[in-house]
Amino acid sequence: MKAANGTLATGPARARGDEDASADTGSHLTRSDRANLLRYMAMMRFAEERALVLYRQGKVPGSFYDGRGQEAIPVGSAYALGPRDRTCILHRDLGAHFVRGVTPERYLANYMGRSGGVTGGKDGNMHFGDPRLGSVGMVSMLPDMALVATGMALAFKLRGEPRVALTYFGEGATANGQWHEAMNFAGIHRLPVVFILENNRFAYSTPNELEFAVDPVERARTYGFPGVAVDGNDVEAVFERTREAVERARSGGGPTLIECHTMRMHGHGAHDDMSYVPAELLEEWERRDPIERYKARLVQDFGFEPAEVEEILGEVRAYVDECAERALASPMPPPEAALEGVFAREWEPLGDGHAPWSRWREAA
Repeated sequence: MKAANGTLATGPARARGDEDASADTGSHLTRSDRANLLRYMAMMRFAEERALVLYRQGKVPGSFYDGRGQEAIPVGSAYALGPRDRTCILHRDLGAHFVRGVTPERYLANYMGRSGGVTGGKDGNMHFGDPRLGSVGMVSMLPDMALVATGMALAFKLRGEPRVALTYFGEGATANGQWHEAMNFAGIHRLPVVFILENNRFAYSTPNELEFAVDPVERARTYGFPGVAVDGNDVEAVFERTREAVERARSGGGPTLIECHTMRMHGHGAHDDMSYVPAELLEEWERRDPIERYKARLVQDFGFEPAEVEEILGEVRAYVDECAERALASPMPPPEAALEGVFAREWEPLGDGHAPWSRWREAA
């Protein structure tokens, strides 16, 4: 498969009801953009499936975490970003890494602790960001990344740069003090930051009704900026809401909180059997699978032939298989590598990420 610059489409849909905004993307997406959205979601699904197999084969140390069923959120949101925007991408948002330029080969090698991984073998997990692609590496205290994104946005405002920071977190993070601090500071200073809340209804294992009395999207107004709820399994709806939030932030309008309603279709990690989630709820959300829904929309609403859609998926699967073989061939790092990069010898600015949306290609 050729890099992930391709062709595909989707459109509005609702997951929860009238409070979830669906999207009319109008002319903002080309046919090629729509192919790309499917391609990146499939890349995330297939890469995580392959990583889970490697984990079960004993090739991945520790545990394994994926975002099955949530592919539309990282892909749709990251697709709206420009090259000089910056990200804090978390452990269920692999699709955002792919949109910004990380390859499945580097992702799989990272999970296996190989030298070809994003961290060069220093972390056998999803705790990575590629600074060369404008991404700050995540930490396990997930709400803290909202503070990091807020800090980057503050720098952009102080320097008068039309740039935006974007980060992700689950609804469980909204019960932490760090999250409140980030929201409050961003609201006071009208910072160019977009907060993506992935509400998978159970945090780790606690249902929404035991997590908070007021939905987090409603709390955004108390911090002085808008919040919007969206169907997190509709990739175009996520893209459109993020596009609006990014444009608002870039023009000086301040932050936006986007709550994406979705369901984590696997447990918190490979060790979690997810027995606390009612089976009928999982069945309901399985029918809303973001990739299957988008495949259908491409054919029904955007003139794609079924064979064309299947060809795209076949190309992506073949590409991921090739990447997996290269990752397996990557050597383990030498022991002395553990001593490298411990201290920052000099300041290195973050690089620019890939920006495959046609708007940015046309502007180049």
